[in-house]
Amino acid sequence: MSVFQLVLPDFLLIGLGWLLFHKLRFSSDFFQGAEQLVYFVLFPALLFHSITQTPLSLSDAYVLLQASAGVMLFGVAMTWLAVPLLRPDPLAHASIAQCGYRFNTYMGLSLAGGLAGSAGQTAMAVLVGFAVPISNVAAVHALARQNGGKALREIARNPFIIATVLALLCNFLQIPIPAAVDATLKRLGACALAIGLMCVGATLSLQGAQQAGKLMAWMIALRLLVMPLAGLFIGWALGLSVVEKQMLLLFSALPTASSAYVLAARMGGNGRLVAVTMSIGTLLSALTIPFWLMSGPTFW
Repeated sequence: MSVFQLVLPDFLLIGLGWLLFHKLRFSSDFFQGAEQLVYFVLFPALLFHSITQTPLSLSDAYVLLQASAGVMLFGVAMTWLAVPLLRPDPLAHASIAQCGYRFNTYMGLSLAGGLAGSAGQTAMAVLVGFAVPISNVAAVHALARQNGGKALREIARNPFIIATVLALLCNFLQIPIPAAVDATLKRLGACALAIGLMCVGATLSLQGAQQAGKLMAWMIALRLLVMPLAGLFIGWALGLSVVEKQMLLLFSALPTASSAYVLAARMGGNGRLVAVTMSIGTLLSALTIPFWLMSGPTFW
């Protein structure tokens, strides 16, 4: 199967979500409820199931932690480099800086399974699980003037982090998962990817792109072009396996998550600017993700 055939189903699901909301007039309440279901139930189940499928050692997890943290911290640093170079409006920068390093977990887990099966999904789930607190701390800190007091509480209660910690404990301690529970988690996880990608499509919008053009271009280029280069270098420097390098590259090339818009809107940022940046990045990633997946092996 070609890389384009691999990524096409995900973008068709995103397109279906856009069609349902913008053309067939499915209500915003419908998609808000679906997003809550994915966020609190379906995706944590997918993370837990994915991490418990392939045995991990502490050394494996530590290396993936280094890789995840390296990519994320590089992305955060590059977003702040835009301040002295572009001198953007402070609120605009605080709002869309997260578009330079946040990632679409639904696409990541979906593509990981198609690329490398359960081993790929496990590696991606661990990368995502370690990256979630880093991305949340960085994004909330940038908007801390409006709502910084809730940062630690939100991170501690994040269902992705809770699911990752519990799954890693079960994996390291070799705690058996009952067959019925494992099958239930697998079915919930299958629902998470399809519904989550449709919810991404419902948030796509290109209205409001008249301002902060240079800043938007910086964040999109960072997310889709520069971060994958960092992923390639870090994977080589840490001596990761081929599957781990592939998953780290895919993780580094993912577009921004739609949750970036939710956070900006909730914390008094420029939500529309974030929505436009996220939407353009998601559309362009239909070209950049296949490019990186096809180019990656030449660096290994």
